[in-house]
Amino acid sequence: MRKILSILVLSICCLQVQAQKKERVKQVAIPKDDVSDQLLSKVKYRSIGPYRGGRSAAVAGSYKNRTTFYFGATGGGVWKTTDGGSNWKNISDKYFGGTIGAVAVAPSDESVVYVGEGENTMRGNVAEGLGGVWRSADAGRTWKNIGLNDGRHIIRLIVHPRDPNTVWAAVMGHLFGPNEERGVYKTTDGGKTWKRTLYINNQTGASDLVMEPGNPDVFYAGMWRVIRTPHSMESGGEGSGLYKSTDGGETWEPLINKKDCLKAYGEL
Repeated sequence: MRKILSILVLSICCLQVQAQKKERVKQVAIPKDDVSDQLLSKVKYRSIGPYRGGRSAAVAGSYKNRTTFYFGATGGGVWKTTDGGSNWKNISDKYFGGTIGAVAVAPSDESVVYVGEGENTMRGNVAEGLGGVWRSADAGRTWKNIGLNDGRHIIRLIVHPRDPNTVWAAVMGHLFGPNEERGVYKTTDGGKTWKRTLYINNQTGASDLVMEPGNPDVFYAGMWRVIRTPHSMESGGEGSGLYKSTDGGETWEPLINKKDCLKAYGEL
């Protein structure tokens, strides 16, 4: 009987503690001046199509016109809208098609647009590109191929904020085998020539690339050793990690040293 009473008392105490915790959580109010609340309270989303399209992970917009956008489709090329998505037009037909992994508009001259082929998500049924990078000098009416054709997956393109001919490209390379055309590339002549500035090995590609806002001297690059097969994926290994450049992507330093990488992957 005493045991039963003890269990009942303990259970009641636990319930009271839980109730008190819930009450404290209720009392924690979100500040009215919360920045994210202010930014998102009026945001409303709507689907803008095209409704027969597949997935898309490559999008760019005008810096001056709030209704002009571009997106790259998986298996569908590049599309453009000038009316906020009410109407879309494919602008890559007759020049190239396939899967698009990156789209970038030049901030200083919006008639210049760059596009990279190859899906930027490493799915099991990932679609690669065979055309590398394309450039338009007339806002997408005509296109010219500017190389990196064996990059297969162009993950990101970044255009210099003041020079439309200076571009950085994050290239993943082949997913199903070794490939030399991996890493971070830079052009200063609109893609006539490319210089590879960050390379680890033939199994490690650039998984992403970002520029410090407004400062084209500072870049961060993600490098990822990844190998896909039709039924599996090897992820990680020596060379994977974050790298930083403070000279416009000319040279890079790892933000984690090689010894720490080896420890992380159990090789030391």
